[in-house]
Amino acid sequence: MPVKIRLARHGRKRRAFYHIIVADSRAPRDGKFIERIGSYNPNTNPATINLDFDSALSWLRKGAQPTDTARAILSYEGVLYMNHLLRGVAKGALTEEQAKEKFEAWKKEKEAKIQAKRDKLAGDMDAAKKAILDAETKINEDRATAIAKKKSELAAQLEAANKEKENTEEEVKEETTDQSENIEEKAE
Repeated sequence: MPVKIRLARHGRKRRAFYHIIVADSRAPRDGKFIERIGSYNPNTNPATINLDFDSALSWLRKGAQPTDTARAILSYEGVLYMNHLLRGVAKGALTEEQAKEKFEAWKKEKEAKIQAKRDKLAGDMDAAKKAILDAETKINEDRATAIAKKKSELAAQLEAANKEKENTEEEVKEETTDQSENIEEKAE
């Protein structure tokens, strides 16, 4: 029975989520499987991978063949590298302590790269948010100056109208006083 390590698709349309499984190569993609050894979510950045390292390593040592995508995931997690080191130990090329030291050094380097990518993504996201906030602040300031300008123009127009009204009222008062004086003169 040829055994494969492959992905089984789950999730909704356009939001795929995969289980990493060990299955008979003749079984359908989402059908019967022997063991579920992890999950893979490509929707996050960086992709989220949960993998049972020991189980995946034991299946590789038993002869299970990973598919191309599963091979990339196992390589990313270091399962293939550990399998390579254990084959070297079996051949006598290095000791188990040396293999563990090499793997730990590789793992620290890999975690540093992943953390650097996460930090870069977080920094880029913060920069994008700051740029959006600055643009919004500039728009609000432009609106505030436009409103202030419009209010000052309205205030100037209102003041001019009030002065004109006062002038017309004074003219009316002068005319009424002139008319009343004319009436008084005529009455005498």
